[in-house]
Amino acid sequence: MQLNAMKPAAGSKKARRRVGRGIGSGLGKTAGRGHKGQKSRAGGFHKVGFEGGQMPLQRRLPKRGFKSAQLKYAGEVTLAQLQKLEATEIDLLALKAAGLVRQIVTNVKVVKSGDITRKVVLKDLGATAGARAAIEAAGGSVPALPDAPKLKKLPKKTAGPGATASARK
Repeated sequence: MQLNAMKPAAGSKKARRRVGRGIGSGLGKTAGRGHKGQKSRAGGFHKVGFEGGQMPLQRRLPKRGFKSAQLKYAGEVTLAQLQKLEATEIDLLALKAAGLVRQIVTNVKVVKSGDITRKVVLKDLGATAGARAAIEAAGGSVPALPDAPKLKKLPKKTAGPGATASARK
């Protein structure tokens, strides 16, 4: 078979609609746009959701909740899942290798759900107070995470040389 001999399957291609080609086509004269009005004229379209000046539906409905974009980088692991892992030192790479968290995750927190009876050491993982107590009761340890750097506050602006005495206070 030659490339120039290839054709699409019969019936898979439909001819495009040719408007304004006479009354016999059924789409002549006004070309299916009807008579008068904004939608009949060239360039006569408005933005999506516009309702002719009436308050649009997306503005009439109440806004509910908030979903942070950072949630896709956060993961959660239960004590029951840690119990099933064979490693004693557990870090982010071990959790990803075991398939407990997605590859995109950058910070994980251990939550108290289920029991843990063996000794595990968490490295660079967060833990809730209950999960921390359960791990330490089983003989494991949860070292504290390093604190994030704190932002410095900028000093307050002082009044310029032309300010009055009351403005300088």
